[in-house]
Amino acid sequence: MSFLSKGGKRTVAVVGAGPGGLATAMVLAQRGFRVQVFEKQDVLGGRNAEVRLGEYRFDLGPTFLMMKFLLDELFAEGGRRSSDYLQFKRLDPMYALNFPDKTMLVRSDPGAMQAEIERCFPGEGANLGRFLASEGQRFEKLYPCLQKPYGTVASLLSPKLLATVPYLAAGRSLYSVLGDYFRSEELRLAFTFQSKYLGMSPWDCPGLFTMIPYTEHAHGVYHVMGGLSRITQALAEVSREEGAEIHTSSPVARVIVDGRRAKGVELASGEKVYCDDVVINADFGHAMSTLFDAKSLGRYKPEKLRKRKFSCSTFMMYLGLDRTYDSEHHTIVFARDYKKNIDAISHGRESFEDMSLYIRNAGRNDPSGAPPGHSALYLLVPVANNRSGIDWEEQKLEMRERVFRILRERTVFGDVRPHIQRELIVTPQDWESRYSVFLGATFNMAHSWDQMLYLRPHNQFEMFENCYLVGGGTHPGSGLPTIFESARISANLICQKYEIPHPAARPLELACV
Repeated sequence: MSFLSKGGKRTVAVVGAGPGGLATAMVLAQRGFRVQVFEKQDVLGGRNAEVRLGEYRFDLGPTFLMMKFLLDELFAEGGRRSSDYLQFKRLDPMYALNFPDKTMLVRSDPGAMQAEIERCFPGEGANLGRFLASEGQRFEKLYPCLQKPYGTVASLLSPKLLATVPYLAAGRSLYSVLGDYFRSEELRLAFTFQSKYLGMSPWDCPGLFTMIPYTEHAHGVYHVMGGLSRITQALAEVSREEGAEIHTSSPVARVIVDGRRAKGVELASGEKVYCDDVVINADFGHAMSTLFDAKSLGRYKPEKLRKRKFSCSTFMMYLGLDRTYDSEHHTIVFARDYKKNIDAISHGRESFEDMSLYIRNAGRNDPSGAPPGHSALYLLVPVANNRSGIDWEEQKLEMRERVFRILRERTVFGDVRPHIQRELIVTPQDWESRYSVFLGATFNMAHSWDQMLYLRPHNQFEMFENCYLVGGGTHPGSGLPTIFESARISANLICQKYEIPHPAARPLELACV
């Protein structure tokens, strides 16, 4: 039996070394806590880890960074600059959108973007200004509310949150809101496909999430040289500089509780680590299924969780190829009948005949992921989560061929099969069994109206004292920026409990500078 050595400091055990767990460890270590992080895999990062296939390197999950100012702020709290640990490249074009009959380059500069809209959708270009102005107001009102916890019903009645009611687009979908700006269905899709970052359909995703396409256009999309996995490596580096200990290949078997109070963690090895507070960065559904006695979980028992709404999953292909390609850094190929495809995914049906495909050709701007003259191609297909009952062992080779067909028929990549040197496929079943993602839902719990704010699992986990949640399964939700925000919220709650001073989030107008 071992104990976190207190030495006069409050002690925290973090379960999981994903971006949320490592951001929490960094922030708390900077504020004087003694922190230990326990990661079951032999590499850091969780869904933000690096995948190595011989000389080829890929990001397992996220492939671009939005709202870079938030990450900058986390580093700045400790007197550091993110640029001392990471090299960022703002992308322009941000991505190419491949429709059945045209391709539009989504530009970072508003003037260039307006011209590109006008080229592809005559008569619609001038509407971009209205979108940016109106959605800028929504973002200004709503984003500060996402920086606060909602652990009580009373928190829903805060003046700041009540002031946002006119901006919530209550009862409207993301697709519906975009109809206020653009007539063309395809152009609306250009500003609503981002709902896939939440694993949702734009016809179901709440309209307030127009914040996502807005912040892309207002604040840019960044590539991190060496891959987005470098972010978690940098967070770990700073955490260690501040005295945190990070243990890989150290799975946690359970959270040690005394009644309704978390007291520490027990590792799979049998070692027990006691501490003042436990932070859970494991996938929420998986954590509820493995880390606690189900009888103590109430509404979060695994069988009850299975009845909740969860995001879609993804079929992934990582290809090491012996040639380079003149393609944009990011390309989205839309299914020919996008709504039908999305509806099939949302309702747990096969959608293999007509699929959408995301492609990252990072070598366009960053050659570090492959040997000279080679490419590390990342391919993602949104698919149903494991509620679908699809037998992926039976279907994955057929799915692989359909992905190759899209590349051959609808992109500049052509037939990549003769050039494959290394290959990895990750199916929804792999997400669940290999990466501990509940139902294989790679974007976690859905962000529906009944699963947000107070109705989402709380940052200070309501089932146990001294237990906190970070990551996509808690407030404010999935995606790297909001996961970082969840880390700061939970770290602030821990500090408030012990009356430890900590900086407030910077006002939005200063943070975005």
